[in-house]
Amino acid sequence: MRLPPLLEARFVCRLNRFAATVSLDGREVTVHVSNSGRMRELFQPGNLCYLTEQPGAHRKTRYDLSLVAIDRPNATAVRESPAPYAGAPAPDGDRILVSADARLPNALVWEAWRDGTLPHLGGYPSARREVRYHDSRLDLVLQSPDGDCYVEIKSVTLVQDGIARFPDAPTDRGRRHVTTLVRAVEEGHRAAAVFVVQRPDAVALSPYDANDPLFGEALREAVAAGVEAYAFTCAVTLESIAIAGEVPVLL
Repeated sequence: MRLPPLLEARFVCRLNRFAATVSLDGREVTVHVSNSGRMRELFQPGNLCYLTEQPGAHRKTRYDLSLVAIDRPNATAVRESPAPYAGAPAPDGDRILVSADARLPNALVWEAWRDGTLPHLGGYPSARREVRYHDSRLDLVLQSPDGDCYVEIKSVTLVQDGIARFPDAPTDRGRRHVTTLVRAVEEGHRAAAVFVVQRPDAVALSPYDANDPLFGEALREAVAAGVEAYAFTCAVTLESIAIAGEVPVLL
């Protein structure tokens, strides 16, 4: 996925779940944060960040906070990077760019499915996005004459010692989605939880039980019931972001 032109800024502080202050060209401006996660490891004062200009009369802010740059972590716990998918952009030297936009994973998975680069989710000639299933709105349903696959996609930005963690804040909504996937399996469908790690440096993903033990419990029960769980890292540059490779889900 190509990114629009980005403006360089410095992070100052987070104001609330969906707003932050940054320093842009020597002046402090308020920007929109399209992510309700805590992201404390990214949102540190002085961190380099990149903005997307979003003009419009309906907007409260002129910019979206798109990427944050952090130093590449020490590789003590990072064994090997996942094998890159075809077309994924190359890593960016000694720094890591992390996408802070929780809206992107849905588009990235859709793009990869459309291009045939998600082998686990291949073989479906059609798909629909944002589908209602019982009491949840799931991100994707893949359709074929042989049956459907319901997919819920989660954005991940937190990585600790090479392990991606989800969620970084309690998520009743996320737990409900996982429960809905179990219901899909019980009704004869295929179902999958897909975690998109919006950075390149994770070697695995695990539920973050310290933040939300109920989500971890729900995910483990769902997998035991037949729900599939997949995790993918992303290659992120100032020009593009793409799914880069698969990493194991550790339960």
